[in-house]
Formats: sequence, C-alpha cells, structure tokens
Amino acid sequence: MVRQRTDTGNPPPKRRRLNSATDDQSDRESTHNESSSSDELAATSDYELERRRASWSAKKAVPSQRKYKNQSHSPNGADSPDELSMDADGPWNRNTREQSPIKDESAESDQQTREEEPGDYTPANGDTNNIESQDAHSPEQFEQPTSEPAPPPPPPKPDRVNYVQKHLLKGHIRGVSAVRFSPDRTMIASGGADGTLKVWDTLTGKLIHSFEGHLAGISTVAWSPDNETIATGSDDKTIRLWNALTGKAHPRAFSGHHNYVYSIAFSPKGNILASGSYDEAVFLWDVRTAKVMRSLPAHSDPVAGIDVCHDGTLVVSCSSDGLIRIWDTMTGQCLRTLVHEDNPPVMAVRFSPNSKYVLAWTLDDCIRLWDYVQGRCIKTYQGHINRKYSLCGSFGTYQAPHGPSHAFAVSGSEDGALVCWDVVDKNILQRIEGHTDVVLGVDTAELNGRRLLASCGLDRTIRVWEEVTSEAGENDKWESSQTILYNGDEKMDLTTDEPMALASENVAMEAHDEAQDTG
Repeated sequence: MVRQRTDTGNPPPKRRRLNSATDDQSDRESTHNESSSSDELAATSDYELERRRASWSAKKAVPSQRKYKNQSHSPNGADSPDELSMDADGPWNRNTREQSPIKDESAESDQQTREEEPGDYTPANGDTNNIESQDAHSPEQFEQPTSEPAPPPPPPKPDRVNYVQKHLLKGHIRGVSAVRFSPDRTMIASGGADGTLKVWDTLTGKLIHSFEGHLAGISTVAWSPDNETIATGSDDKTIRLWNALTGKAHPRAFSGHHNYVYSIAFSPKGNILASGSYDEAVFLWDVRTAKVMRSLPAHSDPVAGIDVCHDGTLVVSCSSDGLIRIWDTMTGQCLRTLVHEDNPPVMAVRFSPNSKYVLAWTLDDCIRLWDYVQGRCIKTYQGHINRKYSLCGSFGTYQAPHGPSHAFAVSGSEDGALVCWDVVDKNILQRIEGHTDVVLGVDTAELNGRRLLASCGLDRTIRVWEEVTSEAGENDKWESSQTILYNGDEKMDLTTDEPMALASENVAMEAHDEAQDTG
C-alpha cells in the first residue's frame, strides 16, 4: 500500500537557521524590548524615562568590537573573527589570505641568516668586485690543471739547406744530358752526348753497367717502376730499353718519331711510355709491343719536355712555342692549355709529387709553378741563369730536426750552380757550387734517411750531394773510392779540398784514356 500524505491544515514547521548566534541575539533583543516596555510603564517620572532611553540608544549605536587581526584563531569558534567584517573561511585559507603589511623583525633576521650561508649567498652587483678581489689570492687559483699540457710548438722552419758533395762520377767522354735515381734509390742512371747509358751504385759511386747501342747522343733517361728497365731517348729518333739487373738491351727499338727524341716518361704501372720529339708530336707507346698506341699533335714547335702524373691519368707536355698542355691519357684529349703572358719558350716540365701542380722551366731565367686546374701561375722562382739550354730539375723535401717536412724545388743553372728554392716563400735555400759548366739535369732522392741530389752537366761529370744537418757527426762518411768530401762542420769550405780531389781524378782518367788508346 502506498502511504498517502495527509494534510491536517496546519502550516509546516519552520526550519531552524544554522546561525545560532543570530537567533540568540534576536531572542535577547525581544526580551530586552519586552522588559523595556514594562519599565516604561512602571516608571514614575519623566526624567528616569528619558535617561533610560538615552542609555538604550547609546548601546545600539556602538558596534561590536573586532578582534585583533594577528590574534590566533582556533576552529572551535571561541576566538573566531567577526563574520560581518570578514569571511569566516578566510583565516584558514592560505591561498586567499593576504600577507600582513607588518614585518616581523625576528623573522627577517632568521631569513637573512639563512641567505648569508656560504652555499646560498649571492652578492649584489656592487659587491661582485669585492668578491673577485677576495678570491684573487685564493689557493685554488694556483692549483695546476689536471689536463695534460699542450704539446710544444714545432721547431721553426729552416731558412737554408746544406748539401755537400759526396761522389764525383766520371765516365762519359762528352757532356751528360740526363741523370735519374732508380725507384729504390740504390742506382743512378746517366745518359750522355756520347750515346752511352751508365748505371752507378748510389752508396759507393761505382760503375755497375755501361750500355751502348744508340747511334747518336742520349737526351733523356727514365726508369720503369719495377726498378729493372731503363728507357733512353736519342737524337737517332729512337727509344731503347735496357735491363739494369742483367745488363742486357731490349732486342727491339721504339721507332716512330721523325726527329730527335727529347723527353720520355713511364706511366706508374710501367705499361705505357710517353715521349716528346722535335717532330712536334707526343707519342704514347705500348711497352710490351713497342708500338704507338696514340699519337697526339701536341705543339707547333718541338716538344721539349714531358711528364706523367702519379696515377697515370694525365700527361703534361711543353714546347718552345710557349705552351704547356695537359692531356687525358685514355682519350688523348687536351684538357688544358697553359700559357704565360710573356710567352717564353718552355723547355721542361715536372708534375709535383701530389700531381696538383706543374713546374715549368722557361728561357727567361724563371721557373714557374702552375695550378693547371685553375689555369694560372701561382709562383715564380728566380736566381738561376737559363737562356739557352734545356735545363731540368725536381722537387725535394727538407726539415728541421724533429720538425715537419717542407718542399723545395731544385734546378741547374747555366753558370754551373744548383739552386734550391723553398716552394712556398720562394726564398733561395742554397746555391750549390761544384760543376765547372752548365748543369743540365738534377734529381732528388732519400736513401737510408739521407737526402740526396744527383746532378750532371756539360763538364762530363755526375755529382752526388748529401744534405748535412747539425745532427751529423764529423766522422760520418761514405766508404767509397769516389768520395772526395766528408760530413763535418756546416761551414766547411768546399773550395779547399775539391781542387786536389779533382786533380787526382783527372790524372787517373787521363791515364785510363791513354791506356785505352794504346791498346
């Protein structure tokens, strides 16, 4: 059964208000009003009535006092703040409560003490200088760093080299036009105008082989990379190969040029031989078959010099027409033509060891270093004489003790000197005196830690030079019957001992020639 609400007709009871303090105040006011009414009726005089009314009016006009703001409050309501002046929940809500404008001095003192602790202290901008001055003499400043010290700087670049003569090699009866070290630096090949090829031992200076076969003088010499074969180009228009180990000649001559063969060079693999001739052509030969693989109409004048880069992909040629040309070995295409504004005849060319540059000898007393990729001359070396002959030279290295290596260029000169230049700053490092006539060819090598030069010229001699450093001892010498100078003081006067040695060797050579004529 559903219970139904029955309406008795009486009004519903009133809900009790939650604010009990307001109800108590209303009850007190009601009781006070009732008592005051009875007092007024009971009053016997008008004076008493007026006094009481004034007293009641004064009590109503005085508002209830608000407790001190900083007084502690408890949630039991006994010390709660006045609900009419502030929110009852305000004192317990930290998020909405405003900070008191009154500062507690004791709290500030504690806070300042905490801020002045060493770990948390941060000086003001004005105090930074004082802190720095205080730390200027702190012990931490004088502590050595834990990292390794920096390596010492390299020694300064030497401003000179010091080559002294070690061997004087004689055997050619006419001028010596070309000289080359073998790839392993143990042998020296020389070709002369007498048509002979001679092979010498680098260490002892002794003659190993003497080859004859050309019908005219030899102008150029080249070693194969395997250290066994020597190629020679001659004024008889042919190229011949010789075995330096067995002392035998290749049975077939390379014939094809129509005029003198001035310059030859092997490819790095030794299977191709490049040649330049007075007939203005450049030939690429197959070494195995002795046949021409490619003929390049290179220049409008005789081809005086030729070289192959270290990887065999490029060939450089030069001519008395003043042009330097870079060729592609595979296609035979001319990739670049270099020409100086003065257009002097170019008589020899040599690739740098990294094949990035070409060194060119010209008949204006200059040697020029070309960046053939950009097609411009970047360095010009002067100090030698070259106006008539086809001179040639090479690149070398020098260094201070325990220092980095530096590159130099060396060349012969028509005054009988060898001149060495620093490649970078173009300074002359040394003028080497010794030859008595034009120096036609120079080559460089390094053997057993010794830096060597070999030179040849119209005085019919080959001279071997060694660099003497400050670390070399006075008694360090090469055991050889051809040795005429010893390692010693860097200020050694070469003119003191050399004439005596030359005189004795000239006497020996003259005696040898007379014996051959008598026989």
